[in-house]
Amino acid sequence: MNPKIKLLNKFIERQNRNFTRPLPTIPKRDICMLASLMKHKFAAKGEIILNDGEVLQDIIFVEEGMVRQFYYKNNTDITEHFSCEGDYVLCIESLFLSKPTSLMIEALEPTSYYTINYSELEQLFERSKPMLNIYRHLAETNLIYTQYKADAMRFESSRERYQNFIKQYPEAAKRAKIRHIASYLLMTPESLSRVRNKLVNEKD
Repeated sequence: MNPKIKLLNKFIERQNRNFTRPLPTIPKRDICMLASLMKHKFAAKGEIILNDGEVLQDIIFVEEGMVRQFYYKNNTDITEHFSCEGDYVLCIESLFLSKPTSLMIEALEPTSYYTINYSELEQLFERSKPMLNIYRHLAETNLIYTQYKADAMRFESSRERYQNFIKQYPEAAKRAKIRHIASYLLMTPESLSRVRNKLVNEKD
């Protein structure tokens, strides 16, 4: 199978598995049209794919590896999001408004990924109603996720936040550094270690 088609199928599968709102059906013809826009790239571990002050022009699909989005606040590195195989990555404000970003993208592992230029994608929307429906669906899902994360930080305990993180990001929970997970959960590494140790002890 074409690796681009294979990645898009994996993306659709992950979206349908991770969210209660399944993606609308995409005809094979439209998937092939989307695949034709994809360009392959590779990032070494620790490489910055998008830096502070740059404008994001592409949507990124991770084929192999893992990346994170992060920013600095009071000289502290804070992780905003993790993306592994089959996930997509974007900085909404920078991409949609062509604004310089403060949300950076870093490869946490050697990462193979594909990019789709957003201007070319907009042209595809004019020719493909199914792809436009997918775009709207993903935009709505992003808003729901943003609200969910904000509510979790306000109302959930540190233990609940970590347990939900494991469910939402099972691969990142196993592969990311504890300091990156802790910053995502707005916890110190020490606090996260205590939560993890308690959960492990409860299983014994």
